Amino acid sequence: MGRAFVYVILGGGVAAGYAALEFTKKGVSNGELCIISEEPVAPYERPALSKGFLLPEAPARLPAFHTCVGANEERLTPKWYKEHGIELILGTRVKSADVRRKTLLTAAGETISYKYLIIATGARALRLEEFGVSGSDAENVCYLRDLADATRLADVMQTSTGGNAVVIGGGYIGMEVAASLVINKINVSMVFPEPHCMGRLFTPKIASYYEEFYKAKGVNFVKGTVLSSFVFDEDGKVTGVNLKDGTDLPADLVVVGIGIRPNTSLFEGQLTLEKGGIKVNSRLQTSNSSVYAVGDVASFPVKIFGESRRLEHVDAARKSARHAVAAIMEPDTTPEFDYLPFFYSRVFSFSWQFYGDNLGEVIYFGDFSGPSFASIAALAYWYGRRRRRW
Repeated sequence: MGRAFVYVILGGGVAAGYAALEFTKKGVSNGELCIISEEPVAPYERPALSKGFLLPEAPARLPAFHTCVGANEERLTPKWYKEHGIELILGTRVKSADVRRKTLLTAAGETISYKYLIIATGARALRLEEFGVSGSDAENVCYLRDLADATRLADVMQTSTGGNAVVIGGGYIGMEVAASLVINKINVSMVFPEPHCMGRLFTPKIASYYEEFYKAKGVNFVKGTVLSSFVFDEDGKVTGVNLKDGTDLPADLVVVGIGIRPNTSLFEGQLTLEKGGIKVNSRLQTSNSSVYAVGDVASFPVKIFGESRRLEHVDAARKSARHAVAAIMEPDTTPEFDYLPFFYSRVFSFSWQFYGDNLGEVIYFGDFSGPSFASIAALAYWYGRRRRRW
């Protein structure tokens, strides 16, 4: 048995929702489009999982943050997909793909064929076992990548109020979850090997401001080391963490945010890979002309840098998804994807935005030592001889 569609979106994350909305704007007909997702719910805004979803009072819950509310557009509930003739194939894992035959085979044995495929499989969270540390299956060790992870984390947080949490990682997930833990009145220690938080984007000066603010909230930073092992009680619950530098920390809850790995396995040996993702051209088209890739899984040309990049942020997912649909539906009038990398986050009362790259010389404007920085009255500008960075 099988089903056939003109357009198939593989993956049910942020990019899938924005692609679906763009398809309807471009005039897709009823029954032509389907979304296949391993998750049991329609696409939603993942940034909510580390912030609003974890609030102690009036936390965000679906359907409030279905795509595309993150861009102040329609909220695409399951009813919306039905009304627009878009098939949601949820709770379904695709176990193999054949791009030559244009087919996908689900774990249940169903074959789904397509004329055009958009790969929006995103990425998975790296697990501790990949770095030689066991214990990820403990009931109070949490990751945060999807709704199931967020639900589990929220449940463990409710039993940890007044206790101790250890956050492994100093990037997006680490910083955002640490803020949520503090708001939930949980004592937080952050552990990461880099010299400062948000090492990919922040300069030491910007990072220092954030770290000092976090310290004032009671957060303990343990930098320049990594997790070595866990301490377990007789029930297999983690009660402490051992660090490589010899530090021991008590733990009622551990949150791991040590990076992601793009979900490319279905297409290895069939499509060209690059920089850990699926290589696409300036139309977001892969080495197979009927297949496109968007979001975290895509490695695409970034004109301002003169090279291909794979960007891990919701803004790139939203915009690449829309562009891929335009390139499919209106190939003669859609320009090349010319994207200026953009990153942002919100923690406590702070909100920051970052454009471009953090290479080159840096010039600071404004006051980084007082409350004016918190009110977005400060700026850092990077520049180089060949290209500027903001």
